[in-house]
Amino acid sequence: MSKTLVDVDDDMLAFAQQQLGTRTKRDTINRALTIAAAISADDRARALRWLQDNADAFLDFDVLEERERSGL
Repeated sequence: MSKTLVDVDDDMLAFAQQQLGTRTKRDTINRALTIAAAISADDRARALRWLQDNADAFLDFDVLEERERSGL
């Protein structure tokens, strides 16, 4: 773990502590980072599932296969 000096909005930090149920600045920031990382991973997984479900509506697999064969 690294130590970093940052300017933090005190009102926003207090609000985040209240919302997250954390007691310290460190716990609040670490919890917020964990949530942000999880949301990002969930968004990527959801987007991949959507692409898998809808790929044939947007991709012409015959064209892609021909390009792959021709080395393009």
